[in-house]
Amino acid sequence: MAAYRTVVVGTDGSDSSFRAVDRAAAVAADSGATLVIVCAYYPASRQDVEKAQDVLGEEAYQVVGSAPAEDTLRSARDRALKAGAGSTETIAVVGEPVEALRKVVSDKSADLLVVGNRGLNTLTGRLLGSVPSEAARKSGVDVLIVHTT
Repeated sequence: MAAYRTVVVGTDGSDSSFRAVDRAAAVAADSGATLVIVCAYYPASRQDVEKAQDVLGEEAYQVVGSAPAEDTLRSARDRALKAGAGSTETIAVVGEPVEALRKVVSDKSADLLVVGNRGLNTLTGRLLGSVPSEAARKSGVDVLIVHTT
């Protein structure tokens, strides 16, 4: 089997998603592939983000404006470079995570999608779906689900 040429990984700024970035960077480095790091978000005002932090605590990473998405991508890129990734791109996409990942996989002609397993084995994930399970079903390319939780 030929090595991967383009690896896409999703991050939301959580520690769990950064572990997926680390693994994706290692795979990209081993394959000599381009790594594309994606962060899906919905624009939010600073006031909305602060309210979310008060209410959601550790889960507040899910509520970001465009600047936090850029911060998340910068942190993820720094991690990827430390993990050995060579050619690296970052993309912030407004919208749902799975659809954002599918779009980038298609636009970049990626041949591997990497996601963390967060939400995969939760009750909410089983009832409403989770990013890893939806990505695996809908991506159309190889999917690596990294054990991150």
